[in-house]
Amino acid sequence: MKKNLQKILIIVCYLLAMLSCNNKKTEKMNTEIPKISDFPRGEENAGFAPYFTGRSYLATLTTNKDLNVPLANITFEPGCRNNWHKHTGGQILIVVGGEGLYQERGKPSRHLKPGDVVEIAANVEHWHGATAKSWFSHLGITCNPTINENVWLEPVTDEIFNEANDQIKK
Repeated sequence: MKKNLQKILIIVCYLLAMLSCNNKKTEKMNTEIPKISDFPRGEENAGFAPYFTGRSYLATLTTNKDLNVPLANITFEPGCRNNWHKHTGGQILIVVGGEGLYQERGKPSRHLKPGDVVEIAANVEHWHGATAKSWFSHLGITCNPTINENVWLEPVTDEIFNEANDQIKK
């Protein structure tokens, strides 16, 4: 009988512990996307999703084809980055919000903040995206658009991404 009483007490204590855990207010996860620049965020970048780790958003900013200067705002959630890739006509990035990373193959990564400009020569393999802890937004300018093509390569490994984040000066 004493053993049965001990078992019952253990079960009652366990149930009380479970109930007290369920009664605690659970924090709601913040799923709201913050405004990190004055440029529109755009819609989720579904067309290019196969070339990104994480979610990104795309807002096309120029529409006049006669000007021949494609310009878009690209926003990355924390941890989001694109695959290694190159542009046959080059690219310019202008950071407008949050914190990001840029790296050319074989070179150290670069920590990006609003106001930074990255000039990427034609056919240079690189990747860019948000840091692990910050949203990130940049304007992307397609250089030499009549000959420029994106050539998508392999995803950036977690090892490379984590190493780039570790290099950020705190």
